[in-house]
Amino acid sequence: MTIASDRLQAIREQVQYHLDKGAPEELSAQRKAELVSSIKDQLVAHNAVIVAHYYTAPEIQALAEETGGCVSDSLEMARFGHDHEAETLIVAGVRFMGETAKILTPEKRVLMPTLEATCSLDLGCPADEFSAFCDEHADRQVVVYANTSAAVKARADWVVTSSIALDVAEYLTDQGEKILWAPDRHLGDYVRRETGADMVMWDGACIVHEEFKARSLLDLRQVYPDAAVLVHPESPASVIELADRVGSTTQIINAAKEMDNPQFIVATDQGIFYKLQQQAPDKQFIMAPTAGNGATCRSCGNCPWMAMNELETLAQVFDRDDNEIFVDRELGERAMRPLRRMLDFNARKQAA
Repeated sequence: MTIASDRLQAIREQVQYHLDKGAPEELSAQRKAELVSSIKDQLVAHNAVIVAHYYTAPEIQALAEETGGCVSDSLEMARFGHDHEAETLIVAGVRFMGETAKILTPEKRVLMPTLEATCSLDLGCPADEFSAFCDEHADRQVVVYANTSAAVKARADWVVTSSIALDVAEYLTDQGEKILWAPDRHLGDYVRRETGADMVMWDGACIVHEEFKARSLLDLRQVYPDAAVLVHPESPASVIELADRVGSTTQIINAAKEMDNPQFIVATDQGIFYKLQQQAPDKQFIMAPTAGNGATCRSCGNCPWMAMNELETLAQVFDRDDNEIFVDRELGERAMRPLRRMLDFNARKQAA
């Protein structure tokens, strides 16, 4: 399956639209303090908690930590939101994360700073076309990445994150199953190479990770010869081949803590640098090179949709009527099955 050119163009145009709007005006220290204080008061008043992704801005991550929330990858975000006693979840990330939170906790109110924050993988995998693709390969287990809509998840047998994708593929292969994988072709190709799984793949990609360039990375390694290269598996195969460690955001952070190298070149969204520097303050982190100014990336390794999570919009999250996540109940129940399978599988893996 190949992504139609008009769909790719639509994604590029949406990205360009947000990039052309430019960076938000820099807030003064006083204004930041006022916003943080207001958000903290609102969280208490509404019995709410912030669930933030590693790729959001440092001030968003810091606020989530200070208020008893969660800063993590999408798997831990899902688990945390499900288990937390708060009546309202504020999901600072992109829309599929908010949908996942609502599917897993339909009784809770789920708000986001903006529902415009989405994902190129989600956009590039429309549910109707994906369902037809699945029908063409009805003999395969459908495994979809978490970066997909509720409707795509509802069509799946399994949902995975990058932290457990290899484990699930190995498990299914051991069971004699063949796999239909969606939507990230780079992650899928990595899983296939590592596990030997029999896979057919949807043709999707992350506009941030796809911009990392192997030739420029080789040049950068000459500048930092003592640096280890940490790569997210959504990156192209040529970049993955240069990695000292490949893994999810959480696995990248753990690698930086565990490895002895004084420097690390990191090929994933630069939002992760906040947590990397927090967890390994004595080490230096360098952004892996991207294509620079280009049709889909002018942000040097920063998702334009993740950047839409700002203190200003977070402070208004309870005052608006256009930022609550809703998922049709029947659709949510169908999407819950592969999500629950993922969480149960991960729990067994952790207990083993």
